[in-house]
Amino acid sequence: MTIKHHLPDELLMAYSAGELSEAVNLIVATHISLCDDCRAALGSYDAVGGAVLDTCESAPMSGDSLASVLKLIHTRDDDAPEQEIRVPETDGILPAPLRDYVKGGLDSVRWRSAGMGVKHAILPTSKDATARLLYIPAGTAIPDHSHNGLELTLVLQGAFQDEDGYFGRGDVEVASEDLHHTPVADISEDCICLAVTDAPLRFKGLMPRIAQPFIGI
Repeated sequence: MTIKHHLPDELLMAYSAGELSEAVNLIVATHISLCDDCRAALGSYDAVGGAVLDTCESAPMSGDSLASVLKLIHTRDDDAPEQEIRVPETDGILPAPLRDYVKGGLDSVRWRSAGMGVKHAILPTSKDATARLLYIPAGTAIPDHSHNGLELTLVLQGAFQDEDGYFGRGDVEVASEDLHHTPVADISEDCICLAVTDAPLRFKGLMPRIAQPFIGI
């Protein structure tokens, strides 16, 4: 796997500083789990952040702070039933950050039809942005659209091509309001992506605009 399209530095810095929404955090964490370059860059930003913290004045804490935290960690309800520990299934497609949200592999995804064979599944995140898995049959085009905000698309299986280039597994496309595109899944394999948006898309065609409120894209 050769990743050619990476996350911009400003997103990696914001992730390191804890400034991103849950959905954007998810796609950044998923890309980092696949990309050695971005993982190394994140390590550098984490190191800088740690050095900055070392120069900050310490905040006063009560004398029993440590004991209180340890008590919270070890306190449990003895009457609560024992929970069975389940290890999420792996299929080699969904990286670990995504498996935690799906509670397993692709077989655990609850797909909903979006038309033309395309399926999607919205993941449970905070309302600041929306994260969804997309299943696009090989050779199928997503309707022509632009953006009202930020759209991040990470390829997990297969590939797609649009006006911005060719994106394979691990590649992430960062689309802003300036990008108008028609992504088309590569003919060789069905494409599965993780897509995050912080505002509704702007579709050019009438039918996608009519369907948009029902599929929530």
